Amino acid sequence: MVAIILINGKALFCQKFAIIDDFYNWCSLTQAISPFIPFISYEDQQVITRLCVQCGLLLMQYGAESVVVVDLTKRLGRALGVVSVECALSFNALTLTTLYNGRCITTTRHSTHQGINVAVLVRIGHIVMDAEKCRPTNLHTVQQALIALDKTPYPAPLVACFVGLSCACFAYLHSQSGTIFSVTLIAATLAMSARLLLIKKHFNAFIAAMAAALVATFIGSSVYFAPFAHPKAEVAVAASILLLVPSFPIINALSDVLKGYITMGVGRFLWASMLSLSACVGIVSALLLLGIADWGL
Repeated sequence: MVAIILINGKALFCQKFAIIDDFYNWCSLTQAISPFIPFISYEDQQVITRLCVQCGLLLMQYGAESVVVVDLTKRLGRALGVVSVECALSFNALTLTTLYNGRCITTTRHSTHQGINVAVLVRIGHIVMDAEKCRPTNLHTVQQALIALDKTPYPAPLVACFVGLSCACFAYLHSQSGTIFSVTLIAATLAMSARLLLIKKHFNAFIAAMAAALVATFIGSSVYFAPFAHPKAEVAVAASILLLVPSFPIINALSDVLKGYITMGVGRFLWASMLSLSACVGIVSALLLLGIADWGL
């Protein structure tokens, strides 16, 4: 026995013994949405995908570790209504897929490092938490919040001054000398200023690190010569180049490897290693030009 059932203008042939489960399965496919999931059109899912990938890119660009990028991106997608968000991270790219009622949209975006800015990371976290609290979330509200996000970098003169002061304090702890403190303060401040200026002019990050190391070593080495000669001159040189130690990338690299994000961890570790190598080239070049052969011995 065969029954013909019309649903949405389409004919469905059901055998008597072929079972009603198949019929219900077919009906679920003809429905636009499951009754347990809020309706989202294809266009809305596209917008959600863009918002999720924008969130993930901002987190990657401003220094968040991989587990935070994946967690916040997934939470934002679920808060906006999709069933699942899947992320694949590499050092300079983000691939993201949103899943909804058997429909998926995948997009890939290129990522460029923008420097560490914890204020941006904290604000993105607040946007995600606000979206989770206000379900159903207005897509326009989240979109405007991400667009209005203040991504202004910290003032360069202020950063340079505080970096110089921290290096100078370290030098004073190890020398108890006002001369070492003053020379280190000047050297580290000017080196950081040079580095920030070169980065602002879109120079390669490795070139900027090399130039900053050259400036810091040249000025810090002045305590090897009269009238600033000091028995602990090597402390001034060592403290002046502390600003070039890529501590944040190394910590994130180790964290990513330990948490299973091997590709990101290896990429960040190589980036940090190249920064360290560039700084070493600048330091050695300055010492050779000044004729200092026994630094640190």
